Amino acid sequence: MGTATRSRSAALLGRGSDVETLMASVHAGGVTSVHGLPGIGKSALLDAVRRRADDEGATVLALDCRTVEPTERGFLAAAGGATDLGGFVGALESAAPAVLLLDQYEHFLLLDSWLRRTLVPALPAGTALVMAGRGRPVPGWLAVPGFSSVLLGPLADVDARALLAGRGVPADEAARLNRIARGHPLALVLASAGVAENPQLGLEDAAMSRVVEELARLYREDVDDPLTRRALDAASVVRRTTESLMDAMLGGDGAAALDRLLALPFVVAGRDGTLVHEAVRDAVAGHLRSTHPVRYRDLRRAAWRQLRDETRAAAPAELWTYTADTLYLLDNPVVRDAFFPSDVQQLAVEPATSGDGPAIGAMARRHEGPAAARLLARWWTAAPSSFSVSRDRDGTPAGAFLLLGDAQIRHAPVDDPVVAAWSRQLQCHPLARGEVALGLRRWLDRDRGEAPGPPQAACWLDTKRTYMALRPALRRMFVVVRDVPSYWPVVRELGFRPVPSATVVLDGEEWSTVLLDFGPGSVDGWLADLLAAELGVADEPALDDGTHELVVGGAPVALTPLEYGLFRQLREHEGHAVTRPELLDRVWGTADAARGSNVVDAVVRTLRAKLGPGASAIEAIRGSGYRLRGDWRTRLR
Repeated sequence: MGTATRSRSAALLGRGSDVETLMASVHAGGVTSVHGLPGIGKSALLDAVRRRADDEGATVLALDCRTVEPTERGFLAAAGGATDLGGFVGALESAAPAVLLLDQYEHFLLLDSWLRRTLVPALPAGTALVMAGRGRPVPGWLAVPGFSSVLLGPLADVDARALLAGRGVPADEAARLNRIARGHPLALVLASAGVAENPQLGLEDAAMSRVVEELARLYREDVDDPLTRRALDAASVVRRTTESLMDAMLGGDGAAALDRLLALPFVVAGRDGTLVHEAVRDAVAGHLRSTHPVRYRDLRRAAWRQLRDETRAAAPAELWTYTADTLYLLDNPVVRDAFFPSDVQQLAVEPATSGDGPAIGAMARRHEGPAAARLLARWWTAAPSSFSVSRDRDGTPAGAFLLLGDAQIRHAPVDDPVVAAWSRQLQCHPLARGEVALGLRRWLDRDRGEAPGPPQAACWLDTKRTYMALRPALRRMFVVVRDVPSYWPVVRELGFRPVPSATVVLDGEEWSTVLLDFGPGSVDGWLADLLAAELGVADEPALDDGTHELVVGGAPVALTPLEYGLFRQLREHEGHAVTRPELLDRVWGTADAARGSNVVDAVVRTLRAKLGPGASAIEAIRGSGYRLRGDWRTRLR
């Protein structure tokens, strides 16, 4: 099968009026959201606006949201390197008129509230913002002055036929193909490659998502070159691909594989790798998962191992790239949707204002007992800035939540038995220097209370934004719930564990705390461990209690009795410090301090030497003892 070349003019056929609409908003310094189906032409439209604005002398800042960490820090770094919002705004003022273009905006949902409430009001007069993504904007954007929304639809029949003609499709065949593609640009490109020759496909009345999926599958099957087909399979199981990733997944030929990929009409070279169009990528990966599950798993395993090795050597500024890669490799919908929800968010999350107090109080009185409601009222008085609300289209709070930082947990301004229990847990199991904890003290839906619903989903999404902003310092996350059975299946998959000692009774009901310990690797280490478990490689490094061997780098390493006993003690208290006296007592059978700690330190040195590059899995805790890092399995592979 021959490959087709890209054509900007073809991609923009029939989009002239859309370009003019967006340029009018740009000239007015407005805020515009472009949304539509995958493959409908949003990126091509933004590229046309970029070129027009650039030709007119504007300063254009175009970001692909897939490549940017969805935090304020990540945005500012990608948008020129300013260290704070004031510096960024100052740079825009000196470069006026300025245009901000955010493509693939669905990857910025974690940052949506900050962009809408903080960035946009701070932009210099006349600065335009255009966002393009799959879903409609959250209702909060409707209140932004100068906001408009554009739904990008299919091409008109005459434009669709012109696109096909430009790709060498005869006029009579173009009419039949467009009955299948119905003006959808990506579907037209796929159909023009000859994959829709079977008149019995029966796609004329199918949903467009199925049309694209089926055409992508047929395109893949019709690829004659074995390397191109293997490369397309491999590139479809990862977020982005590079030569090193291709080498790892295909066992070599990485450079040649990338060259073949870039010749395909739905593949582009991005800032941090080669990208297959998401609609094609999802279709090919789904087909591979269902028809060749072992190959699908093996490709993901190979990608995981390569990404793990690259992450260890990555600079801090590159960590988000690898975090996003890990999130994409996860098949677990609970985890992926926790960061990048597949459904369009219905509610806008915002910091609570003074006017939200009555609504929050009403929710508490409606759904909580008297004592629990009084505690929330005291928190509102003492720390109103720790509350957030999710708003309906009319701006009314549909839900609220209270998220506490490390200092508020340790030094609570409210006499709260729940938070006091969290503080005791931190005292009994102290964090290392520089590590912090978070606590989701309460969330409430106006109509459902604690029960799942859109406000609760919005709450959890915003909490993940805080996760990302606090990494790599974030170590623990406390959550308190009344209805444990409803939430346990979900939070267990995320790695939460119950803390029985933190259970308290309010209004005659038990309030149970669950705790997520991210491990020393913070959010990134936690995600890597979840992925390793999903891929069936989490238990590769194992301690054999019979032979006293530890698997390091895939090979068994013999341990002496003292090394074995020490490592076993550290493993049993994974993530927590074990003091030297405790190790002396449990491994040597004596707590006699007269023997000193030198014997412990000496065994640790020999054990670390056997761990090789994974020696950092055992941490020295100043003035205390040693701790086995929570990500030790990853470090020993």
